Amino acid sequence: MKFAQISARFLAAVQGREWPPWQPKPCRCNLPRPIPPRLPRFVQMPTKTSRNIAKSTMLPGRPSARFRLRITAGETIAIGPGKIALLEAIAATGSITSAAKSLDMSYRRAWLLIEELNSALGHPAVDSAKGGQSGGGSELTDVGRQLIDVYRRIEATAEMACAADIKLLMRMLAR
Repeated sequence: MKFAQISARFLAAVQGREWPPWQPKPCRCNLPRPIPPRLPRFVQMPTKTSRNIAKSTMLPGRPSARFRLRITAGETIAIGPGKIALLEAIAATGSITSAAKSLDMSYRRAWLLIEELNSALGHPAVDSAKGGQSGGGSELTDVGRQLIDVYRRIEATAEMACAADIKLLMRMLAR
């Protein structure tokens, strides 16, 4: 092939009339896929979590104080606000599945928390029956009900004992 022919082919290729023979033609599988446009953050729906619920119930700009008691056994939290909330939800709904849904928690997570709590206590806090035709269910034992009562009483006592100091802290906050 002469130089004139090669340059003519190159020119034709550059102008888009023909693909250069020394380069492999691209196949459609190697082309980059179009990336779907992402919605702006303010358009996307937030996930419903207990923190979002707590934030939405608080008045904007108004400070609040909350006590979050945790009792640990080694590295695990034996008793804490999440487990107490789960126990209260089980008492209200009568099942682990419904309680987990009401707290926006997976069933597995709820079950693991209950197992962790039951193994940390001397006696189980939750008694569960397997599902079937009559359906299963879960209910709190006397230990579970007593655990909720004692935990909430400790929270209330701590809040009353610290009320004057909490007011002082609230006044110190910039508004």
